[in-house]
Amino acid sequence: MSDRGEAVYAGAMLIDTHNHLDFPDFDADRSGVLARCRALGVRRQVLLGVFRDNWQRVWDLANSGDDFCTAFGLHPVYLAQHRDEHVAELRQWLARHAGHPKLCAVGEIGLDYFVPELDRDEQQRLFEAQLALAQEFELPPLLHVRRSHAAVIATLKRFRLKRAGIIHAFAGSAEEAKEYRKLGFRLGLGGAPTWPQANRLRKVVAQLPLEDIVLETDSPDMAPAMHPYGRNSPEFLPDICAALAAIRGVTPEELAAASTRNACEVFGWKDLQG
Repeated sequence: MSDRGEAVYAGAMLIDTHNHLDFPDFDADRSGVLARCRALGVRRQVLLGVFRDNWQRVWDLANSGDDFCTAFGLHPVYLAQHRDEHVAELRQWLARHAGHPKLCAVGEIGLDYFVPELDRDEQQRLFEAQLALAQEFELPPLLHVRRSHAAVIATLKRFRLKRAGIIHAFAGSAEEAKEYRKLGFRLGLGGAPTWPQANRLRKVVAQLPLEDIVLETDSPDMAPAMHPYGRNSPEFLPDICAALAAIRGVTPEELAAASTRNACEVFGWKDLQG
């Protein structure tokens, strides 16, 4: 972490709205990562389940301290691992933990058109089944959207969810951002726009209203430009915030405050507001 980052974020609060700190990449030093996050003002992290067999691990980690909230879902990239009965099991998990303060969303779910071998019809069926659960339990969905914005937007328009969520790792156009805004969704921004070669995305980020943005890392994936080698980590969130603030033409403190406010609205958190 840079000296600048430590100085800027002394006493500030950040929320990582999307990561996978339960992954084995962090098994060797997870407690150290958490200690550094706390020291840098990363107050809360949202852990996302991606397939049936990691839900318990995510839940156990989320309940190990005050740093975490969690979401459960069936990620489209793991389509080959999912079974029809897993949707029923997801409903059971959501019903079992309904109203628990550690359960904040349904996710990671969505559509991935980047990986050619992922059957689009099967993805759509799974996506809609999980959106129906988000609707039933009145939880915001956390969406994986890769080269599939048109299909996701069309699906969301049909569902008209009671609670909107977050478009994770948003990399769409300004027009697509406006469509999500109309539907009440926030846009998750992390490491991708920090890379100088991401010209198109950086131009879009520069135009986004602050009320649309929430910060994330997607750790251990999507490392930012200032930490290009090895795993990504939630402790890099202050550096990501500073880089995105520069793109937006605001101070890091302003972006951090907006992201925290937006995240609290999405997840219904009262304890971090005030």
